[in-house]
Amino acid sequence: MVVMSALSPGNPVPGESAAPRQPDLSELLRASARGDEGAFAELYDATSRRLYGLVVRVVRDPAQAEEVAQEAFLEIWRTSAHRKAVDRVRSAEAASRRDQTYEATTQERAYDITAEEVERSLEGQRVRNALESLTETQRGAVQLAYFGGYTHNEVAALLGIPLGTAKTRIRDGLIRLRDTLGMQS
Repeated sequence: MVVMSALSPGNPVPGESAAPRQPDLSELLRASARGDEGAFAELYDATSRRLYGLVVRVVRDPAQAEEVAQEAFLEIWRTSAHRKAVDRVRSAEAASRRDQTYEATTQERAYDITAEEVERSLEGQRVRNALESLTETQRGAVQLAYFGGYTHNEVAALLGIPLGTAKTRIRDGLIRLRDTLGMQS
C-alpha cells in the first residue's frame, strides 16, 4: 500500500506526464474487485489526489486527511479481497460438485453386472418355485397384491370375497413363501 503522505498538495506523482491519460475508473474498479493489484495501483494513482482533496476539505487537518484517505483505500481493497475470496470459495464448491457428479456418473461398477443378472434370475426362479407351493387361493391373492399392485380392498373386490378373507389369504401366502424360501422373520 502506498503511503498517503506522498499525496500532499504540491508533491508531483513520479512518472506523471504533462497530459495524463484519463483511465476508465469503472474498469479499474472492476479489475480491482477481481484482485488485480496493478489495476488497484492505477485506480489509486488516478483517484488519490481527488480523494485526499475532498477529505482535507472536510477534516481540515492534513495529517488526519492522509489517514482517512488511506483508510478509504484500504477499505476498497479489503472489500475487493473479500469479494475475491467469496468468488474463490464459490468456484471451488462448484468445481467440487462437478467433480462429484462426474465421478458418480462415470465411475465403473465395483461388481460384475453379468453375475448380478444371473443372481437376480436365480432369485426370481426361487420365488416362482415358492409360489407354486402356495394353495391356488393364496397364490391368486398374493399375485394380485404384489405382482398386480392392487390394494387389499381391490384384491377382495376382484376375487369377490370379503376384505378380511383377502387379507388372511395374502398373509398366509406370505408366511408360506417365507418358510419355503427359508427367510428369517
